[in-house]
Amino acid sequence: MSMETDPRGTRTDAFAAAFRDAINARRLTLARLHEQLRARGNSVSMATLSYWRSGARRPEGAQSLAALVDIEQLLDLDDGALTRLLGASSRTGPLGPVQFPVDAEDLERAVRAAYAALGARYPNASREVTTHSVSDVDAAGNVSVTAIRSVVQSTTGTVTGIPFLEMTPGVRSPAPIVSAVSGGRISRRYSDPQGEVHGGLFELDRPLTAPDTAVVEWSVEYPPGYPPTRDTGHAVSRQCRELLLWTRFHPDALPDWLEERVETPSGLTVTPLTLDGRTSVHQVRRAFGPGTLSLHWGYGERPD
Repeated sequence: MSMETDPRGTRTDAFAAAFRDAINARRLTLARLHEQLRARGNSVSMATLSYWRSGARRPEGAQSLAALVDIEQLLDLDDGALTRLLGASSRTGPLGPVQFPVDAEDLERAVRAAYAALGARYPNASREVTTHSVSDVDAAGNVSVTAIRSVVQSTTGTVTGIPFLEMTPGVRSPAPIVSAVSGGRISRRYSDPQGEVHGGLFELDRPLTAPDTAVVEWSVEYPPGYPPTRDTGHAVSRQCRELLLWTRFHPDALPDWLEERVETPSGLTVTPLTLDGRTSVHQVRRAFGPGTLSLHWGYGERPD
């Protein structure tokens, strides 16, 4: 059977068959599954679920893939049981607006200058489909190392390198130690004269032509003399399907207070958090961005 929306046919057939079998095994109707998804905040329509079950269409885009994760849970399936049957997407999916993550003109000018120095196009033609950022906090309560793993995608044309930046606005700092772990190499490095913006160009192992994806991984270590860093965060200029921040505290440096900050071009939202006996905090956002998700902490009284 030929599928209009998927030239890979057999992949869509396999997904549809597995979806039908899982629904039948749970003795659910599509209407009931639709209700359960709406209760979780997923607005996928009944018609869309019907298309997926018949094989007429396949899940595409951030919202559909987020719904599919919930469907796997609702149908008592292993994580990825349905998702892995989709194969590679033949399109980029909804990209949303390209926008500087925060409302700060001076900071955006500094970023533009850094991109120019790195020989990178601004804004970059890539996007982060999924990003997991894991940070370890040392016994002094400061971030010692952050490891970032991303699935990146070319949104248009061909992408050969992806710039990334570490910024300490208003605070002079030495350049952090940035290392490519997998998926490419650091081909250029940059530090601005004020010592507030540092970064590099992650040159990919192979060029990406839209809508191809690749997995990249790098780490950032903070050397002696680096300003005390009691926050972790990640910024995206395009919508990211999933953003995960995991901050792991040394058992001798559990903070007295924590707060999550979500900053977008429209404003800042601050939410107090607690460890509740844990030694780490993880923050997850789906279909997030443009914006910045961060965690801040301290010792003693929380500042006003």
